[in-house]
Amino acid sequence: MKSKKWALCVLVFMLLVFAGCTRATEEGMELFEQKKYDEALELFQKEAESGEEQAEAYLGMGLVYWEQQKYEEARNAFQKALDAGTEKTGTLYNLLASCEMQLGDYQSALNHYNLGLQSEGNSAELTQEMEFNQIAAYEKLYEWESAKAKIEEYIAKYPDDEAAKKEAEFLRTR
Repeated sequence: MKSKKWALCVLVFMLLVFAGCTRATEEGMELFEQKKYDEALELFQKEAESGEEQAEAYLGMGLVYWEQQKYEEARNAFQKALDAGTEKTGTLYNLLASCEMQLGDYQSALNHYNLGLQSEGNSAELTQEMEFNQIAAYEKLYEWESAKAKIEEYIAKYPDDEAAKKEAEFLRTR
């Protein structure tokens, strides 16, 4: 998975999602930024239980779990945020798909990368990351022809990506 722009994506995501939140959610994000994950998680959990700003609280929980590499919990929190009506953004779908890749649920990851790419407002960097990650999902599913087709499209679109060129060489041997 490609993730060199990950920190930027998460930061932009947090700024967009948490604008106008309750004080508890704001405090949770401040603790998150200070890497006080347990304290942030506690605030987000209380906020989710209260029913106020529930979607944002679940997003915060998902980010904490992601940083702690608790991918199953992160996936569940991101899904609850979607169920609670949060905005369906490319960044959220990318986070959800990345959790699924970590958990070995490659078909769900591919589905969420596709939904993310269909979302409006994606940055060029986020789009490129999700397109690259789609290829990785196809590879994990042993769908070599789909992976080959996607890598060729990707290289045509991003000819300077050296990692993609190496990946294309690998896929040509399949």
